[in-house]
Formats: sequence, C-alpha cells, structure tokens
Amino acid sequence: MIEIERDGAVCLLTLNRPEKLNALSSSLETALGEELDGEAVRTSACVVIAGEGRAFSAGADLTELGERTPEGVAAYYQGAGHVYERVAALPQPTIAAIHGYCLGGGLELALATDFRVADRTAVFGFPEVSLGILPSSGGTHRLVRLAGPARAKHLMLLGGRFGPDEALAAGLLTDVVEEGGARARALELGRQLAEQPRLAVSLTKQAIDVMPEASRQAGILLERLAYGMLSQTEDHRQS
Repeated sequence: MIEIERDGAVCLLTLNRPEKLNALSSSLETALGEELDGEAVRTSACVVIAGEGRAFSAGADLTELGERTPEGVAAYYQGAGHVYERVAALPQPTIAAIHGYCLGGGLELALATDFRVADRTAVFGFPEVSLGILPSSGGTHRLVRLAGPARAKHLMLLGGRFGPDEALAAGLLTDVVEEGGARARALELGRQLAEQPRLAVSLTKQAIDVMPEASRQAGILLERLAYGMLSQTEDHRQS
C-alpha cells in the first residue's frame, strides 16, 4: 500500500490505494508506520509523502469508523492511528506533495509534515464535524498552531472545502505550484534540504517544534545546548 522510491538522499513514500482515493484505512496506516521504520526512511535526509492517482488522500476509511467500540478506538490510537504522531516526530524534515482531494485524515497527515506543497488541483477540507465527530489525529492541535483559533473554528466547524490559495493564506501551505507540479517541487525542496548538514537540520527542526510550548528560558537553554553540540561537529568545523 506504500510505494517507496529514493531520489538521492530523499525518500519518497507514495500512498498507493488509488481506487479508494488513498483513504486512510488501518491497513494503510499500519503499512506507512512500517515504512517509517525501514532503512529507506532511516537513512534518508528528507521524506516526501505523496498520493497515487487522483488524490493525496480523501480522508479516513469511513467503513471502519462505525465498527469500533470505545475500547477499539483507544486501541486504534495506540496502534495504527499513532502513525500521524510518528510522521511529525521524524528527526529529518518531511514534505507533503498534495494534489486532488486532501480531506479529513488526509489533511491531518499533511499537517503532520514540516512543509506542504500543493498544486492547483488540491481541494482541502475538514468534514468531520458534519459527520458528528472531530479531527482526532493531531489535526485540531496543529491547525490552531498554524492558523490560529478563529480560522481553525471557521474551517472545522463549517466544514466547507477550500482551495490552495485559501490554504496558503491560512498558513497551511508553504508553496503552491501549477497542476501536476507538486511532487517535482517537493522533491526539489527535499534535495535542497538534503544538501544541508543533517544534524543541524534535525536539531533545528526539533527545536522549532517544541518552542510553542516552551517557556522563554527553556527555549533559550535548548538553543544554547543544541548550539554547543553542533559547534563541535565536523560540519561546523569545515564550514
């Protein structure tokens, strides 16, 4: 369910369930989690996530939702459903290459990455509230951090679909390209990131991720500790 390619030091993971618009079933989430542990990801300097066919991902596989008991829901988040947090916690930078539908859980997966590139065919939305639920794979937290509470309420409570220009204005995207260009642009960014010193990229990414929850004193201490570590590396000495 996941196609793996390498472009130099960049690893491309493609969701490969095109007949279901790459709906995020437990099986697909489990397969993605397994690839995160694989050598192709572990040895890469950057990870790009894309979708096969006509969509990045149209969201969660709704056929599974009604079958879960409360105990099953809890078990899901401890297992296959934890993959979104695992994507966010990868030490190397991650990029979502988005085209077509990017809805619900698909948008939550994209928000778990560090950079999001979309082409002009991209359609975004959070339909969960209209289904009597809410985004629950980290999307609520991440959207508030990116877009602010007021915009997050507008996008999630009303549940309407929106295009790449609105997504860019809301801070959800880092780049918008012409139709068919998202994957190429994501790989281009990946190669640029791969050219940077890996440990410096990784520690800077992790420092940025924790800053919104850190106090000023803790943030400054983290910066200084990371600087002390990086200043002793060969990458810095040879710069």
